[in-house]
Amino acid sequence: MSKTPWPDGLRFAFGTLSVLPVKVSRWDREAARGGMLCAPLVGLVIGALAAALGLLLLALGAGPLLAAVATAAVPAVLTRGLHLDGLADTADGLGSGKPAEDALRIMKQSDIGPFGVITLVFVLLAQVAALTQLYGDSWARGAVAAVVSATVARLALTSAARAGVPAARPEGLGAAVAGVVPVRGAAIAGVLVTLAAAGAGALFGSYGIVRTAVSVLAAVTVAELLLRHCMRRFGGVTGDVFGGLAETAATTALVVLTFAP
Repeated sequence: MSKTPWPDGLRFAFGTLSVLPVKVSRWDREAARGGMLCAPLVGLVIGALAAALGLLLLALGAGPLLAAVATAAVPAVLTRGLHLDGLADTADGLGSGKPAEDALRIMKQSDIGPFGVITLVFVLLAQVAALTQLYGDSWARGAVAAVVSATVARLALTSAARAGVPAARPEGLGAAVAGVVPVRGAAIAGVLVTLAAAGAGALFGSYGIVRTAVSVLAAVTVAELLLRHCMRRFGGVTGDVFGGLAETAATTALVVLTFAP
């Protein structure tokens, strides 16, 4: 295996997974490997920006609900809504009950069907509700949750791009990154994100450490279950599936982070 080009990988990660002004200089699989390994770093930056906006609104006198809406909106804006669009398309494909070829064709259509609309509504409601509760408990819990959920959302992408996970189509972003990450690299990324999240949870005591670490593990597990289901239904992953995995992981992490005490 050739050495991963980390500078090119970072550019690939930020250039493809965000709207931040980063020029992607290489599109080969080595750059894609580095990019998908660096995906959690993109989530860290996006989550920090989301938390910053939420905290700013709170400091200016806004309530937890408005801060939560703004926090949830930042990742959508910084990804041009691609992950939410992928979630909706994946829901339409899975909900159609059609064979793989027909389901993939439904997912490529520009419109959003009823399954996609329903999924988007409930996922966004869950995210905003969770963030509202967390900001209401303490500003710090809300901010940490915003960062952790955005980071683990991109960790789900790293895991889904691991070796052995095929692409459902021969073209598109899904095909470009499918199978590029070594299994060992994906596992190391998972451990590092879990440890970092647990460290952030230490701000809230021993239970905070456990709760935050469990939120990462739960998010990765739920995303993995969805990934396996999509592989059975579609024969592999697509760009839409990647988006659906990210939103699923983020929402799961936020819900777990609301658990008492």
